[in-house]
Amino acid sequence: MNDSSLTVMDNYTAVAITEGFQEPDCEQQLIDAWQHLVDTGLCWQLQGTFGRTAHELIQNGIINPPSQGLC
Repeated sequence: MNDSSLTVMDNYTAVAITEGFQEPDCEQQLIDAWQHLVDTGLCWQLQGTFGRTAHELIQNGIINPPSQGLC
């Protein structure tokens, strides 16, 4: 098990990583951060660039769409 798997992905951590003021441990952690923002619906409540980026990541198959129809 590596250190990145021990990182708790909460709203603050996900925003910090996607905004760029916290460096992700690996590419997967960045993807997990975006997935967290989509799963919680937070990306649709933040500034527009979050929603647009999330939509692009979903369209490209990098992350999954929200399971509860949040977008």
